[in-house]
Amino acid sequence: MRRLDRIFINELVVSGIIGINPDERVNRQDISVNVIMWADTSDAARSDDIADAVNYRTVAKRIIEHIEGGEPMLVERLVQEIADLCLEDERVDSVEVTVEKPGALRHARSVGIKILRSRVDTST
Repeated sequence: MRRLDRIFINELVVSGIIGINPDERVNRQDISVNVIMWADTSDAARSDDIADAVNYRTVAKRIIEHIEGGEPMLVERLVQEIADLCLEDERVDSVEVTVEKPGALRHARSVGIKILRSRVDTST
């Protein structure tokens, strides 16, 4: 049986353009991202070599670049694009991604979407 471990990035906050309102299309806002990637980390544990690991620094940099360079209208699109980025590393079996817009609703700390995607979802 293949063991899957969790690699996570918590509360990555990036300034980007997202939303449908006119002010959201020109004013950057904080976007909070949480990622959990399921992967077998035993090869990296044995070798102690970053080449055998899902490099969370590389994943975080790619997410930051994607958010800073993109301008999606909907959180639904951004959360899916981030999941797709994570699944590009073939060692990642599944990924849970949460994207939140802090302060988007009065009386709420944030609003957002959480999705779970797996390699099976992307193979069709």
